[in-house]
Amino acid sequence: MNDNAATMPQEIPPEAILSQMLFGGLMQQSISIAAKFGIADLLGEKPQTAEELAAATETHAPSLYRILRLLASVGIFSETADRKFELTPLAESLRRDAPNSMRDVAIMQGEEWNWRNYGELRHSVKTGETAQGKAHGIPLFEFLTRNPEDEALFSRAMVNLSSSVIPPIVEAYDFSGAGKLVDIAGGHGFLLAAILKANPHLQGVLFDQSTVIDSAVESLKKQDINDRVEFVPGDFFESVPAGADIYTMKHIIHDWNDDECIRILQNIHRAMNEKGKVLIVEMVVPEGNAPSPSKVMDIQMLIATGGKERTEAEYRKLLESSGFNLTRIIPTRSPFSIVEAVKS
Repeated sequence: MNDNAATMPQEIPPEAILSQMLFGGLMQQSISIAAKFGIADLLGEKPQTAEELAAATETHAPSLYRILRLLASVGIFSETADRKFELTPLAESLRRDAPNSMRDVAIMQGEEWNWRNYGELRHSVKTGETAQGKAHGIPLFEFLTRNPEDEALFSRAMVNLSSSVIPPIVEAYDFSGAGKLVDIAGGHGFLLAAILKANPHLQGVLFDQSTVIDSAVESLKKQDINDRVEFVPGDFFESVPAGADIYTMKHIIHDWNDDECIRILQNIHRAMNEKGKVLIVEMVVPEGNAPSPSKVMDIQMLIATGGKERTEAEYRKLLESSGFNLTRIIPTRSPFSIVEAVKS
């Protein structure tokens, strides 16, 4: 027998891999718990034992240790020889003040209202309806309006997701030929602000619901671009501001089904300049069996809003149905691409 046989890596059997996948929900909850208790922020001060962390978070030390041991096994935190835990690059992303923090996304993914949706995925598969409707009886955005704390967390989570996506978008697209840009459902204006800062010649319009616009005005006051921004409240299912050269939508189209998207896009078509462009910033689903975060997010959209992530062919068809031609898809150094279209 080869003396090295015992130390050679063994092939992991398929059932063991599948088993690990089946218990993935526990990993998601463990990450969410670590984020909610601010473990990464505490470890940013110094490495600490589970007992020290439990005292700071008012948790059960042996149970917290088991959570942290699991997370350390996949590179979120690391455990030292003296049983102290410390930060790793993955754990840094759970810090509140990290440049590309994912803390609020992690917390939101573990919230009870979100997990109730996951529990109703079978309903979506059987009926094509949202799990959100089965679990809560009302659409997601209405649910959030009725639950201000959940809405605030959702908004912070969306800011988390945007922080790593916006710089790649701005650097990937040439805005030099445009004079006026409208950011549709632009939230607090972070994308618009980044585009305007990088393109001093541009005038911008932030378009969103009135309650969002009110807080966006405050957010953008410190951005030094207020003299180039117009704030317009409204409903994109009714109309959008007219006369711009570029209309951007980031993480919007995937929220809605095809008929709803066509209504939005037709309103943009009516409003835009004849040589204008629409830029849809979303993940584009690759064909075939290649792994992609878009395929996970697609199921999130199925259960939450009834929307979907789309392939290039699906975007082409959607845009043609709305009076546009898809001109190109521009990849960025993030999972998101820029789908560019012009009037047909």
